[in-house]
Amino acid sequence: MKREYLSPSLMCMDFLHAEEQLKIFEKNFDALHFDIMDGHFCKNLALSPAFLRVVSSTCNLPVDAHLMATKPDDFLVDAVAEAGASCISLHAETINRDGFRMMNKIEKLGCKKGLVLNPSTPLDCIKYLLGRIDLLTVMTVDVGFAGQSFIFEMLDKIREARRMREENGWHYLIQVDGGCRQEYYRMLHDAGAEAYILGNAGLFSLDPDLQIACNKMRRQFSTAIAGGEG
Repeated sequence: MKREYLSPSLMCMDFLHAEEQLKIFEKNFDALHFDIMDGHFCKNLALSPAFLRVVSSTCNLPVDAHLMATKPDDFLVDAVAEAGASCISLHAETINRDGFRMMNKIEKLGCKKGLVLNPSTPLDCIKYLLGRIDLLTVMTVDVGFAGQSFIFEMLDKIREARRMREENGWHYLIQVDGGCRQEYYRMLHDAGAEAYILGNAGLFSLDPDLQIACNKMRRQFSTAIAGGEG
């Protein structure tokens, strides 16, 4: 299995040049991270199943649909699966009552199964689901807004997720959302992160030219993981 997976956060992209940017993403990344927010679970709105349909028809990369919604089963799970999501990631905080049913539903829809944990949510709350998922996303900032400060306590959560996976023979990929940038790559890697979502700080602010920004990000990432200074 490939060790590191990199995904751009589409909520940070330039929507006036969406098609051009999606083609650049296709050449430089492993997957796309697609945030859908309901304005209730987190106080913001981002993207939609309709835009996901456009993205999936334009770009051949797999799409991880991250549903920041209080009631993801009202219509969103079916809608994003139909729109072309490859993986559907639900927040643990929203599915305590029906977590197994939701995982079964996502699997029946033909998508990979993901769970997301807010910084203050412990791994123990989903320990009975961990053996059934493909992707575990650890939020290292509170949900909803870009530009927040990295929460260092989440390094322990990543270590715990890796330990639990190894001890139980589970197979989920450990992904990090929030604060993925040059100064944190090495510590995230060493803690056990394998997939990284790149937003403003880690990608889009590096250069106005997106391809140049991608090149800079790759150099910074490779140098940091190798243990040097980029």
